[in-house]
Amino acid sequence: MATFTICFFSASPCLCGELGFSQMRVFVGLDIDPAIRQRMTRYLEGVRGFAPEARWVKPESFHVTLKFIGEQKDELVEEIRRQLATVHAQPFDISFRGQGFFPNPRSPRVFWLGIEAGEQLARLAKSVDEAVAHTGVPRETNDYRPHLTLARSGSGRPHPMPGERPSPPLRRLGEKLQDKPAPDFGTMTAREFFLYESKLGPGGARYTKIARFPLE
Repeated sequence: MATFTICFFSASPCLCGELGFSQMRVFVGLDIDPAIRQRMTRYLEGVRGFAPEARWVKPESFHVTLKFIGEQKDELVEEIRRQLATVHAQPFDISFRGQGFFPNPRSPRVFWLGIEAGEQLARLAKSVDEAVAHTGVPRETNDYRPHLTLARSGSGRPHPMPGERPSPPLRRLGEKLQDKPAPDFGTMTAREFFLYESKLGPGGARYTKIARFPLE
């Protein structure tokens, strides 16, 4: 599970106390509007009982990942921030509807909600990937597949680790949902994206926004 905190909301040069560590685990993403997050929370509360053993994501940590970067030194994180400030894109609408499983409903390991945003979201993810690549971070080799993770099992990876088996709880969840109408959580306008730090702890990951980049 994960929670959010905020320590920094400017794309101008700055290093807060959080940047004093030798390495940081970072990613780039979009935040979710409160009204949509609330609808997702009610939906999660309604379906979690079908698979209570799964690792459910806390609603306050919902986000749309644009690029996962991983562990990087403080100096490189500052360079990543500078490169992200060069990304230019217009605001665009994102709709959240439907659900599914990775890699498939027969062998589920991740339960997700669907995201629809036309080409604008994919273009933004590509621009972020290209900007971060200027710092030496490897480019993405797979197509961008936007989704919002609700629950995981095992390693939580879409594809299994050696010896990992499908999740019976998530398979049971899929069986319960297959005859139900696809959920629709609404549409929001993305007007900014963020560089996040992810800190792992006993209660799960804690996400901190360390830089904000407006879409305009």
